[in-house]
Amino acid sequence: MGPKRVVFQGAEKNGLVADRYGEGGQPVVMLHGGGQTRHSWDAASARIAELGHPVYSLDQRGHGESDWVASGNYSFFDFAKDLVAVTRQIQALHRAKPVVVGASLGGFAGMLAEGRESNGALAALVLVDITPRIDMGGVSKILGFMGDRVDEGFASVEEAADAIARYLPNRARPKDLSGLSKNLRLHDDGRFRWHWDPAFLKAKQHQDPGQAVSVQDEIHAAAGNLSLPVLLVRGQNSELVSMEHVREFQQQVPHARFTDIRDAGHMVAGDKNDIFAAAVEDFLLDLKADAVIA
Repeated sequence: MGPKRVVFQGAEKNGLVADRYGEGGQPVVMLHGGGQTRHSWDAASARIAELGHPVYSLDQRGHGESDWVASGNYSFFDFAKDLVAVTRQIQALHRAKPVVVGASLGGFAGMLAEGRESNGALAALVLVDITPRIDMGGVSKILGFMGDRVDEGFASVEEAADAIARYLPNRARPKDLSGLSKNLRLHDDGRFRWHWDPAFLKAKQHQDPGQAVSVQDEIHAAAGNLSLPVLLVRGQNSELVSMEHVREFQQQVPHARFTDIRDAGHMVAGDKNDIFAAAVEDFLLDLKADAVIA
């Protein structure tokens, strides 16, 4: 049986679509990175659900099937407020705080939700190749790829796959493009475009270097308030997170666990999904064991 489609309400009463996998006690929320959709977690969500967790893989605002917000509010703080709203709805359903697994944008949302917007909202936090400080050159590269062809789009899914292959030359081009097709929308003009609101790139944090630094400072401050269990998973070949960033984070959050995954870049789950999923599984099993002991 496949996942069940559910819809949550965000901070602006915006619809947020999720896939729910599995049953059980401790819920888990999977938050994708910028420009991705909930389907980037399909394989990992299914594996985590097998451990006995209800897993919610969420399309964040402006991404996938979730609403594009008319306000144009796409700051990291807006994503965090959505997450707080969703965690409250999930806690009402399961009578348990969720564990949040956040990649990149999703990790920023997790740190800000717990450390700034609503301390104590989460049971635990897994940060996937993201820390409060990141390499801005890597960010520029990612935003450049996202902005390229944003208006023109692609003539076919195959053409989009070619663009990704040029951007990620070290990753094998998939033969089956059904997963990629979930990240594209077919528009009325017959062109395929990425499954996210172009207004996302117009957020001040993406346009103004000074604003980007200021936002990193605020996320850094939020991280200092994290007292819940934390796992940081880094892709060893990450374009965004250096070991210097990791060490700074470990000094700020000394109780955080850290896993470095070889032969993986910023898209850790896509590069080494089995190893990534195993690291998250170990973390969740340890949380369950600690709860039993307590």
